[in-house]
Amino acid sequence: MEVGGAVDLHSHLVPGVDDGATTVEDVLEGIGRMVAAGVGTVVTTPHLEGSLTLLPDSFERRLREMDDSFALARDAVGELFPDLVFIRSNEVALDHPEPDLSDPRIQLGEGGWLLVEWPRLRVPPGSAAVLTRLVEEGHRMLLAHPERYRLGEGNGALRRISEWRESGVPFQVNYGSLVGAYGPEPRRRALWLLARGWVECLATDFHGRPSLKLFLKEAREALVTQGVDPDVALTSWELMTTTNPRRILEGDSPLPVPPLEVQSGFWERLTSFFR
Repeated sequence: MEVGGAVDLHSHLVPGVDDGATTVEDVLEGIGRMVAAGVGTVVTTPHLEGSLTLLPDSFERRLREMDDSFALARDAVGELFPDLVFIRSNEVALDHPEPDLSDPRIQLGEGGWLLVEWPRLRVPPGSAAVLTRLVEEGHRMLLAHPERYRLGEGNGALRRISEWRESGVPFQVNYGSLVGAYGPEPRRRALWLLARGWVECLATDFHGRPSLKLFLKEAREALVTQGVDPDVALTSWELMTTTNPRRILEGDSPLPVPPLEVQSGFWERLTSFFR
């Protein structure tokens, strides 16, 4: 698979199947902006409840619904953006402690990795133990937006995220979190993760509506220009946006990302993005 440009592993661009894009026209509008921002590969990941993997008939109906809708979007995208790699995977909600994650149709590309999340941004009891057990069973998972879950504020939330990290699961942070699009607490957690080198991938988590921003250019401008060490910032950016997502698609493990610190006064300068 030829993969050029940035690789976005998390978006909702299968029309009409979840809370993302509703029409093929919305998909094309969003894809156009992604291509203009330098994205060369889009892995779109409609929501899938992990509990459905234990109900064969319901699971097959859900995948068929997504496949039929994705085929329409893929054909339209292929006509307008022939150089773009456009793939369907899933964002699997761990709403059951023992889902069946073996079906390759829900995996990221052909490499066997899965994009997983906690359902509806709420963290169930024993979340770290669930991740640890799934890893021990041989599943390779990328945890979507650890900075965004409803964990309260302060060090208790950071301890919970640290427990997930101890399971060995790498993290995908949203571009928008880096510039405060979801509020100050997800932003603070995202910068805390970057400072520890705990962000393997960045992604848009774009929900396919013209009113929504991608935040890719804003996040790059913020981190590359405000990083304490510009060389480290550029290296980290390339790893998080291109190298590691590509490696995951190809079935390899992501490379370590150097810790990335930002200059004092960073947040004050960021406010210019929202004026």
